[in-house]
Amino acid sequence: MNRLFPTSGSVAVLLLAGCMVGPQYKRPAAITTPSFKEEAPVTQAEGSDGWKPGQPSDQKLKGDWWLMYQDRQLSTLEEQVNSANQTLKAAEANFRAARAAIGYARANEAPTIGVAPGVGSVRESANQPYFLTSLANNGSGNFVLPFDMNYEVDLWGRIRRGVTAAREQAQASAADIESVRLSLHAELATDYFGLRSADSQKKLLDDTIKAYQDALQLTQQRFNGGLALRSDVTQAESQLDQAMVQRSDIEVQRAQFEHAIAVLIGKPPAALTIAPIPLDLETPQMPAIPGLLPSELLERRPDIAADERRMAAANEQIGIAQAAYYPSLSLSALVGMQGTSALNWFTWPSRFWAVGSTFSETLFDAGRRRSTTESARAGYDATVATYRQTTLSAFQQVEDNLSALRVLQGEAELQYHATDAAIQSLQTFNQRYEAGLDLYLEVITSQTTVLTDQRNDIDIRRRQLDASVLLIKALGGGWDIQKSPKL
Repeated sequence: MNRLFPTSGSVAVLLLAGCMVGPQYKRPAAITTPSFKEEAPVTQAEGSDGWKPGQPSDQKLKGDWWLMYQDRQLSTLEEQVNSANQTLKAAEANFRAARAAIGYARANEAPTIGVAPGVGSVRESANQPYFLTSLANNGSGNFVLPFDMNYEVDLWGRIRRGVTAAREQAQASAADIESVRLSLHAELATDYFGLRSADSQKKLLDDTIKAYQDALQLTQQRFNGGLALRSDVTQAESQLDQAMVQRSDIEVQRAQFEHAIAVLIGKPPAALTIAPIPLDLETPQMPAIPGLLPSELLERRPDIAADERRMAAANEQIGIAQAAYYPSLSLSALVGMQGTSALNWFTWPSRFWAVGSTFSETLFDAGRRRSTTESARAGYDATVATYRQTTLSAFQQVEDNLSALRVLQGEAELQYHATDAAIQSLQTFNQRYEAGLDLYLEVITSQTTVLTDQRNDIDIRRRQLDASVLLIKALGGGWDIQKSPKL
């Protein structure tokens, strides 16, 4: 009968160790919609405004999505981000720290064993007060080798929830890496297209300045011959100076884009020089971007996945806080060898041991546990709101860039016709001015219109490329939740 008590106690401890207080995690429903409002633009026909037609290469985005633009220089730069960007290295270091935190939390599931050996000798003074001189000796040794063990039985799941929370935080950190990686690749692509656009703007302004110089020379000759007014010459000079100022602004912008690209690939700006390549000389291909359903977007965005994992970790904190209401059970043991000299230190009679258990329960804490639980619940509610807001922002980003691509496609066609009409108008006004039928002011106005339209044409091309990059980023850039590490 007596043997049943230890057995029953062991079974009871094991059953209690399987208990877990607190809410079980269920992913809250995100605010979603069955389909996107905006539709993707129709691929432009070949030869329209210098654009090449996009060809669908796959049903899903891939991680190296920049290859769809078929730009060798862009691909070369993008390949350097993963290995050299310092922001990405910092995110990877944060992930390693989060992964190490899992091991730290798991260590609480095992007992802690320590040892504290000691060797000493003590001699009592024969002349100390109230000491029998007959007990005096030349000293006694104290040789001790104790091993102590402490173990907290996880009765209510506090330790297990701590391990789960650490694992979910590490998974969130892994998703953060992919979110940073996607943002860096997208930023490099937009900076690169901005640089290429600046090259086009500079080439346009160089050609325009050359044309304005020829116009100024012609106007000066007409003035010298008495066929033009002095105001015509000053207007031509002003027009030329304004074009040169605009070219200076473009040179500043191009330098800034080049410097930004250098930093993104982990180089000082002085170590990178990118040769000018105007967009109209080698136009990147506008990719045909595969679409997604809104429900699929939740599985493709690393930032949404990171917020969902943090939401799960916050749920575990509620259980950890509630476990503080229940008693804790700790097991401890002490075993070792103790002797008066090295000769009898490790003999069998020198052994000692002690085993015990401790139940502890907080009887009064002035509301500390209740406040901790309420704080954990509030933290969880905050992560739910953040998760849903991130989801809504993701939908907005997709809709914004789908709309931008569709509108810019029509705008590009209108701008193409407007630029062509402005060029024809300038030719007409030049002929009428040379024939003495119009003032030079008409030529100046027409020149300004042509330059503005041509610059708008280049800017629309850049905005289309930027919108396509941002749409790819909004769709997750080919990332999938299945790529999340199993920790």
